[in-house]
Amino acid sequence: MLPKILKDFALFGDGNNYQGQIPELTLPELSRRMVEYEGGGMDGPIEVDHGNELQEFEWTAGGMITEIFDSYGSPIHDAAMLRFTGSYESDETGDTVPVEIVMRGRHKTISLGDASKGDNNQISVTTTLSYFKLTVDGEDVIERDVPGYIFIVRGTDRLAERRRALGL
Repeated sequence: MLPKILKDFALFGDGNNYQGQIPELTLPELSRRMVEYEGGGMDGPIEVDHGNELQEFEWTAGGMITEIFDSYGSPIHDAAMLRFTGSYESDETGDTVPVEIVMRGRHKTISLGDASKGDNNQISVTTTLSYFKLTVDGEDVIERDVPGYIFIVRGTDRLAERRRALGL
């Protein structure tokens, strides 16, 4: 069986369509912050889950997109809203699977890169995320809202009991 391959993608920023202007991007990594623990009567350590690591989204704009600067330096943690849409396709069946990732956060770095006459001068952006939602073929797979204390995996709210215990 062949994998479904990303055949094309689009990126939208704060409602702006960047079609044809984003040559590459690195989708955010899902990573947990694990701390080693070993107590008396244990034959070795285990890792205790202490929540998600900080997520970053790295993307490159071909040429100058001035709207990128609109939310730069904002004091608001989710001032920048980005939406990735991808079209993954099977070369066995021809089926297309839509993928959407909605991200909110702040632009941490904007590198204006090298500039030379006539070249495709690129801008590299790193956006730290406070919100992340992955939807595959219409199914919400992961939703992570850091300040909202929400972490949902395939319909299971993994922080619901903690919120309830805290009276939130």
